[in-house]
Amino acid sequence: MSLPLLKIGVVLSTMAMITNWMSQTLPSLVGLNTTKLTAAQGGYPDRSTGVLPANPEDSWQVYSSAQDSEGRCVCTVVAPQQSMCSRDARTKQLRQLLEKVQNMTQSIQVLDQRTQRDLQYVEKMEVQLRGLETKFRQVEENHKQNIAKQFKAIKAKMEELRPLIPVLEEYKADAKLVLQFKEEVQNLTTVLGELQEEMGAYDYEELHNRVSNLEERLRACMQKLACGKLTGISDPITIKTSGSRFGSWMTDPLAPEGDTRVWYMDGYHNNRFVREYKSMQDFMTSDNFTSHRLPHPWSGTGQVVYNGSIYFNKFQSHVIIKFDFRTSSISKSRQLDYAGFNNAYHYAWGGHSDIDLMADEGGLWAVYATNQNAGNIVLSKLNPSTLQIIKSWTTNHPKRSAGESFMICGTLYVTNGYSGGTKVYYAYSTNSSTYEYIDIAFQNKYSHISMLDYNPRDRALYAWNNGHQVLYNVTLFHVINSEEL
Repeated sequence: MSLPLLKIGVVLSTMAMITNWMSQTLPSLVGLNTTKLTAAQGGYPDRSTGVLPANPEDSWQVYSSAQDSEGRCVCTVVAPQQSMCSRDARTKQLRQLLEKVQNMTQSIQVLDQRTQRDLQYVEKMEVQLRGLETKFRQVEENHKQNIAKQFKAIKAKMEELRPLIPVLEEYKADAKLVLQFKEEVQNLTTVLGELQEEMGAYDYEELHNRVSNLEERLRACMQKLACGKLTGISDPITIKTSGSRFGSWMTDPLAPEGDTRVWYMDGYHNNRFVREYKSMQDFMTSDNFTSHRLPHPWSGTGQVVYNGSIYFNKFQSHVIIKFDFRTSSISKSRQLDYAGFNNAYHYAWGGHSDIDLMADEGGLWAVYATNQNAGNIVLSKLNPSTLQIIKSWTTNHPKRSAGESFMICGTLYVTNGYSGGTKVYYAYSTNSSTYEYIDIAFQNKYSHISMLDYNPRDRALYAWNNGHQVLYNVTLFHVINSEEL
């Protein structure tokens, strides 16, 4: 039996018990159970009966008449005299009984109300339970399917997290490298202390090279942690409008903290004057600058300022020159073997842009082309101190078909043109010696780009766009591969 039917049964049973009790107990309490029923004089036995006590004046007189139209018995009760009722003990008992009956009636009404309320609640619960039963049935039917979906979701999340495992391992390896570098620095500090006591024990240039090499390794290690793959280029920010249609401008990615000098070179050949602005603010708002005269004119727009020196291609040659601004002198020069020059393998826009020097998180690079590689781009990493080639990579991309190029985290990115609609569409990774074709939007606001270089400190691209000095912010997806360390 369900819960609602059970409660209704309890109520009906209770009411039946009360009715039975009243039918059995009420006559005895009133004094009617021993009364003899006789036919009233002049009455009809089937329609009217009288209950006649021994002394009518001492008791109630109850007469029963015929049934009404609905089948109910209509009774007439004649009460005794008032003085008798006040002295009759049975009258008091009757009043008490009537009060009890009234109280019980009220209790039954309250019970009925509560039962109805509980019934409504149970009915609502029954609907909800049936709904839950339906849902459980659906879950049971779709159990296998749901488990499969959840498994796929968990598997996909694990696939996303899996690349983090080698990344964490490489962070551990980097931490060990940093400790090793720290020990080497401490050893060099000890050597320098000994040199103060005994001059000439070490060759100064050798010691300087050791320090420079250590700094380079440490810098490469720390910057590698922030390296990543190019995924987006922002809209251009015009810093200034000045100079001719062609030129280059830059800041030093290895400048000390607070050094925000800007270097500015107008034109692509037969010029040897470099402007130095104290800050980006000065460059934007004033013409206050210091002029540096180079010992030779430069060729193209592929110059780069790196660690206090400017590296440039000597005009009409394949010679690279390192000019130190601190000493205003050439500190090193070297031929770039087999590199085309004098407009042999320029970028698509021309301008003697055969040799393009640039820097990224990994160091100093040269981008050029050779006859041996059929005019396709050759990428070489240079030692900043000696200008010797550390390693070279040959690509399958024709140099003359490239609009411009730049390096980010050991990857060479090439644009498909220099005027009109432009995009970055080719990438060559020196870490894996592989290339891919990509599609990264690049807004060519002033329709002619003659210089495009990346600065790893600013995380920005510097561009010379038809007499406008422009900046682009870049978005990098950070990845660390074990073979990069």
